[in-house]
Amino acid sequence: MSETVPAEALRAVRAALADTAAWLVGGAPRDRALGRDTFDLDIVVDAPAETAARAIARAAGSAACFELSEDFSGWRVLAREGTWQVDVQPMRGGSLFADLALRDFTVDAIAEPVGGGESIYDPLGGIADLAARRLRMASPHAFADDPLRVLRLVRLALDLGFEPDPDTAHAASVAAPELRGVSGERLFMELRRILASPRALDGLQLMDSLGIVAVVLGELDAMRGVRQSRYHHRDVHGHTLEVLEHTIALQADPAGILGSAELAGPVAELLSEPLADELTRGEALRWGALLHDAAKPLTGAVTPDGRVTFFDHDARGAELARAVLERLRASERLRAHVAALVRHHLRLGFLVHEPRRTKPLPRRTVFDYLQATSPVEVDVTLLSVADRLATRGDRAEESIDAHMRLARPMLADALRWRAEGPPPPLWRGDELARALEIPTGPRLGEILRELAAAQYAGEVSTREQALAHASDLLAASSTLRGR
Repeated sequence: MSETVPAEALRAVRAALADTAAWLVGGAPRDRALGRDTFDLDIVVDAPAETAARAIARAAGSAACFELSEDFSGWRVLAREGTWQVDVQPMRGGSLFADLALRDFTVDAIAEPVGGGESIYDPLGGIADLAARRLRMASPHAFADDPLRVLRLVRLALDLGFEPDPDTAHAASVAAPELRGVSGERLFMELRRILASPRALDGLQLMDSLGIVAVVLGELDAMRGVRQSRYHHRDVHGHTLEVLEHTIALQADPAGILGSAELAGPVAELLSEPLADELTRGEALRWGALLHDAAKPLTGAVTPDGRVTFFDHDARGAELARAVLERLRASERLRAHVAALVRHHLRLGFLVHEPRRTKPLPRRTVFDYLQATSPVEVDVTLLSVADRLATRGDRAEESIDAHMRLARPMLADALRWRAEGPPPPLWRGDELARALEIPTGPRLGEILRELAAAQYAGEVSTREQALAHASDLLAASSTLRGR
């Protein structure tokens, strides 16, 4: 048995199942043959799975044990440190051959005894398919047994760098419509891994060729052929894929994309932070890239003078992005995060197009941007960069240069804002209400917001200055109300 399998897990499995007919199947034998590390072990036992799983947990000494699925009587043993897991399933079909024939692909239908040795059971030719770097269905009814395998085919092709054989690709395309009946949770489990892959674009292309995109991501499919303004060089679908491409490149090489070694480290660190649903912020940003223009097919119009417009596609797109992730049963945190990215992805570009010189943005403008986009202030600024780099129609170089001149200092401010937050207020609301002798309410809220902006801009720095400024604001608003 290869050392690519966790030694602690193997010791526990062997100790617990020494007197049980048990085989290592699925990814572990496959990855062993490929020389890849394996931390998830799949075990088939000719015995009750619960009994075997509890025995493994006891042998490990510090592992959790719980049921996975009532349908298949599966159990999982999970190391307390999360360094490995063992999934135990009872043998299906009455024999090891029948069990392997019920699996998805031949490369996952290889078995070896948990006791070790070189005895490999490969009745379906999985070893030959590994050598040929080929994905082949384990049986003609593999996709009918579980339509999710159509999407898993794409994920494994990316993970392993393999190609589906022609018969398997054809069968997958025939079965693709059946993905409509698969639960959102199961679809998302595969989609998130496809989109998180360094080869996510290849995955989307393979999904396209198999007819999967139209079934599981109809919003992306609807972008095809949607014409854009002369400032774009591709339709909405092509543009979206380019934005995703730049987002992936930015995650891999922030210094190269941003043109700033100083920003690269903090940006890379932020993008590697865990966010939700086993995704990092960088991987969540890819969902923002994929969905940022999702509402353009719904909002497209042409003015009488021939100008193409997509008014309100940011706000409607945020609602649509949330709906997509809700359909996929993603967490509320991820839904809110991606919706905020979509809602604010145009905001920095609007600042670029404001009438302004080559001077830096006013500090109040920076404050307004950071306050409006928080808590995705860094992420959405990065999305705006990817979006701008993928927009190469008329005056592209000039526009990209202007955007990057604004984006770099904004990123620096956004990173500081994220690390430190806005300056602590000089006055609490209740304190200020007493000092000004006004009730709490909308009027006080307006004054507090103005004080926060003035403080960030460096216009006030002491409580005395803030109180004087607040008094002036109150007097001015009273004068206006009296007219």
